[in-house]
Amino acid sequence: MRKITIFTLAMGILFSCKQAPKEEKEIANEQPVEETTPDRSKDFPADIAAVFKAHGGIETFDQQHTLVFELSNPEGNEKHTTDLKTRHARIETDKFVLGFDGEEAWIEQDSTYFKGNPRFYHNLMFYFYAMPFVLGDEGISYQKVDDLKVGDVSYPGYKISYGEAIGDSPKDNYFLYYDAESYKMKYLGYTVTFFSKESSEKISLIEYTDWNDVNGLLLPKTLKWRAYEEGVVGDVKSERKFVNASTSSEKMDASIFSKPREVK
Repeated sequence: MRKITIFTLAMGILFSCKQAPKEEKEIANEQPVEETTPDRSKDFPADIAAVFKAHGGIETFDQQHTLVFELSNPEGNEKHTTDLKTRHARIETDKFVLGFDGEEAWIEQDSTYFKGNPRFYHNLMFYFYAMPFVLGDEGISYQKVDDLKVGDVSYPGYKISYGEAIGDSPKDNYFLYYDAESYKMKYLGYTVTFFSKESSEKISLIEYTDWNDVNGLLLPKTLKWRAYEEGVVGDVKSERKFVNASTSSEKMDASIFSKPREVK
């Protein structure tokens, strides 16, 4: 019995010694996996990819999860928070809070200060502010159009259209015009079809006049709406300013976009 016990113990020790190097090898081979952002530059026309690059790069934008900015108003700023992956949104002011949880747009207020349509407004300023990067969304088509001429300067451009069932207004069209040398965005034409659900030939025009570096992304400081009719660019009709912008790769708690229980 004693010989069997000693033999068994010896075999166990020998077995353990032979297994140890394998275990160490397995640990040594374990390497941390780094998350990488796919290179999407080849997904777009070369000119559009160059516009993205001039504004910091579509990959830089894709690495961000949350965008926050404030729309400057004399009566109090609007703070806009958007989840860039889900496009859930929250707009906060002293008079109302408006949100979108992915299914429903809601509003909480003690009065009737906000008289617009929450579903239409929840991402309106976000789209204008997050240009040109929102034109990198899926389901978009790009078509070269004639240059936009403003005085003696010509700005090359593309028409952007959407596939069916993309967003709330798939019949919307955008027209991106950029500086031919710097490739920075200069003008944005757009149509509104949210209410009629029909295609529109009426194009509104925004001038992008100056930029702010927000965590490596060039995003606008000021937007100017210009008179625009039959391809002729007119005077400035109104302007909006943006302040306190930031981006983060961190995901915000989804509850901030949820409809409050007391809101019907």
